[in-house]
Amino acid sequence: MSTLNLGGQFTFPDISLTVRRMGYGAMQLAGRDGNKLVWGPPRDIDGAIAVLREAVTRGVNHIDTSDFYGPHITNQLIRRALHPYPTDLVIVTKVSARRGEDGSWLPAMSPAELTQAVHDNLRNLGLDVLDVVNLRSMFDVHGPAEGSLEEPLTALAQLREKGLIRHIGLSNVTRKQVEDGGKIVPIVCVQNAYNVAHRADDPLIDELEKQGIAYVPYFPLGGFNLLQSTALSAVGQNLKATPMQVALAWLLQRSSNMLLIPGTSSVEHLRENLAAAELTLPPDALKVLDEIASKTEAAQH
Repeated sequence: MSTLNLGGQFTFPDISLTVRRMGYGAMQLAGRDGNKLVWGPPRDIDGAIAVLREAVTRGVNHIDTSDFYGPHITNQLIRRALHPYPTDLVIVTKVSARRGEDGSWLPAMSPAELTQAVHDNLRNLGLDVLDVVNLRSMFDVHGPAEGSLEEPLTALAQLREKGLIRHIGLSNVTRKQVEDGGKIVPIVCVQNAYNVAHRADDPLIDELEKQGIAYVPYFPLGGFNLLQSTALSAVGQNLKATPMQVALAWLLQRSSNMLLIPGTSSVEHLRENLAAAELTLPPDALKVLDEIASKTEAAQH
């Protein structure tokens, strides 16, 4: 496997920021405390650090994180593992949520809360400026919901003017919020839930591709029912690949603006994910995979 290709490169619009399309999402590096997910330190801190170093060694230069993972834990692990950072490493973080003592995810979208979040990310990552900050809409924790992002985006734009942020993206948003947000500040990426079986964002992805804006799917390997998993397994068996490698390869072939950030706390699983970038899906496999979405949509109606 090439450590340099990783799905090719993507350059963010109008800026000299280039990443390899297969990146790494750090969310799973945080631990679990009872029912509190993404909470506290991992059971194996040395293992978490090994995963981060392995990712960078294999050519990953796009890491997705947030200071509300842990909270604070994931960013502190990234700093411990990788600081001083490689010059080409792009760290993308998210703001607009805080964690309740019960592990819940609570909105934190006021200008004061966003300013604090940016400073928390800077401190825990050991940075003077953040490459990209995604504003995650919190009108509905579970998915995009309409609502004005003008106030929080304006606050981030002001922090950008102060030199604390280089670029701004959006997460968990609707097409209208992306359109309205672009009138306030340049949007360089959109991060929403999307995978081979759940494709509500297809029109948005096509629009963003025309504009050269990155689309970063989270939950790329989850939410598959038995029928969908069977189809992925069948394609994978024919190609001598795992179902998850097939799902990742499909995303890379879906559009040129697709950036992947699959997460794992295992070095072995990381290598398996990165190897998906070397997998080319033939037309017959793509047909089977495209039918997953159409059958899913038909079943919902």
